[in-house]
Amino acid sequence: ALVERAAVNNTSVQQAAARLAEARAIARTVDADRSVQVGLGAGANRGAGLDRGNGSKVPGTLITAGANVSWEVDLFGRLSGASNAAGLDAASREALLHSAKLAVQAEVAQSYLALRALDDERVIVRETVGAYRDTLNLTERRYRAGDLAELDVARVQTEVAATESDALALDRQRAQLEHALAVLTGDVASQFELRSAAWTTALPSIPAGLPSTVLERRPDVAAAQRTMQAAQARVGVAKAAWFPTIALTGAGGYASPDLGDLFKWSARSWGIGALMSLPLLDGGRREAGVQGASAQLDGALAGYREQVLVAFRDVEDQLSAIRLLEQQSAVQARAVASAQRATVLSDARYRNGYVSQLDLLDARRSELRNRRQALQVKSAQYQATVGLIRALGGGWDVSPEAKVASAR
Repeated sequence: ALVERAAVNNTSVQQAAARLAEARAIARTVDADRSVQVGLGAGANRGAGLDRGNGSKVPGTLITAGANVSWEVDLFGRLSGASNAAGLDAASREALLHSAKLAVQAEVAQSYLALRALDDERVIVRETVGAYRDTLNLTERRYRAGDLAELDVARVQTEVAATESDALALDRQRAQLEHALAVLTGDVASQFELRSAAWTTALPSIPAGLPSTVLERRPDVAAAQRTMQAAQARVGVAKAAWFPTIALTGAGGYASPDLGDLFKWSARSWGIGALMSLPLLDGGRREAGVQGASAQLDGALAGYREQVLVAFRDVEDQLSAIRLLEQQSAVQARAVASAQRATVLSDARYRNGYVSQLDLLDARRSELRNRRQALQVKSAQYQATVGLIRALGGGWDVSPEAKVASAR
């Protein structure tokens, strides 16, 4: 539920969605240049005219009103290239929106798992506090009986207070994670609460081999690819500026020197035409445009290659972490078992007076340290698994087509 809420309410996702809407609007604006343009117009022009009697020029006024139509013939692909580039920009923004959602969802999952790990760690620390209190009670009884010195009581009291301080530090860390989850899901921190619960999430099974085709689903790689394709399209647009533009125009309406006669049948007028335009001298504008578009393409190509390399690195980082953490978890489990056995033996021997208090305290500290370390390793395994899912663009399920492509 938290992941779904974050995908809708997170402010970063909402910003990415707004940028996508803006890019789509720009694409529609650019694509509109390929359509027929129709408009209405009216005006009055005063200038020199011809006198009907002797042919001498006298001032006159011409009033016009009507409709006009124009359409640019896209012979050399300037308009279609610009429309294609704008559409690819919008596709890139859409991929970036998916990337933002994936990043936020991964961060929510990692924060939630870290919070549940803290819940378990708090249980361990509080169990240790209880054990220390039992030891303190026993030590105080033996002190009152004259078997131990006050120094022994002070040592156990120190361990109790230090462990209680650790518990409070964990409470503080949990509160901060809870507040972070509130921000990620678009909630107010003071109104967001997750009650403590046992960690019951199971690690998913990761397939032995992951084909490189799964990286094609990474939205940041897709966004970089669309940006590169848009840059390619803009190179074509810049080159098309060297060719002439051809526009077909038409107009129909009324024209009369007298406003009262403007809409009479005899004042009707119309016209059609074609206009070809080709700049000859532009101070190097078109050449600079081609060079700029080519440079933009080079940058986009480099950015795409970098994104692919980063994607492979991210996957390898997480796979290595998962493999090594699995080994570390097995070793740490043995350390926990040994530490727990040492604590049991030390406690029994201490109660019978065979070992010193320091031996028992050392055993308890070792058990606490190893149990917390084991829990931290487990948390790191879950964090790395979520990181791998994010690095693969949302998971490692491969379509049949992708499997065939990978085999080839």
